[in-house]
Amino acid sequence: MNDITKTASPKLSVKQLALTGLMTAVLCLLGPIALNIPISPVPISLGFLGIYFISSVLGMKLGTLSVIAYLLLGLAGLPVFTNFSGGPEKLFGPTGGYLIGYVFMALICGLFVDKGKGRVIFILTGMVLGTAVGYLFGTLWLAHQQSVGFVQALFMGVVPYILVDLIKLALGVTIGSQLRKRLLQAGLLLQ
Repeated sequence: MNDITKTASPKLSVKQLALTGLMTAVLCLLGPIALNIPISPVPISLGFLGIYFISSVLGMKLGTLSVIAYLLLGLAGLPVFTNFSGGPEKLFGPTGGYLIGYVFMALICGLFVDKGKGRVIFILTGMVLGTAVGYLFGTLWLAHQQSVGFVQALFMGVVPYILVDLIKLALGVTIGSQLRKRLLQAGLLLQ
């Protein structure tokens, strides 16, 4: 008889699942809030704020899991995307690249939070890098959807938003870092 060895698989604790679900709910509340602007099919939304906040609180693993759960809820049709929309058509529309980019933003931003150990410059560097990757996914998809060049898509979907996104980044990291510190002190989050 062959020996079957079991490998220990990392499991999430109830606390981790609860925090992940709570952060998913935060993104579900922030994501739909949007302001359409006439110069672009991409609205100003609070989605990036949600990603910065979640990544600052949960780090890479749980933050990415939270974002994936959010996308699955939206894909299933819940109105959690901009302007209270949902369904697969939103992922295939002009802003679909930004939504997919959320996953990579959470991975990168969360990685820098995990490795940063509270060093502000390191964490902010990761947030900016994550934002650039989110912009890249969004711009490439927007260019494809609108049948325009990359530079034109950049001016449609990134340039008008940079200042607002920097404010969101500062706000999300400031509040998220404080919450993370308190959750770590309380033993509700593992480092």
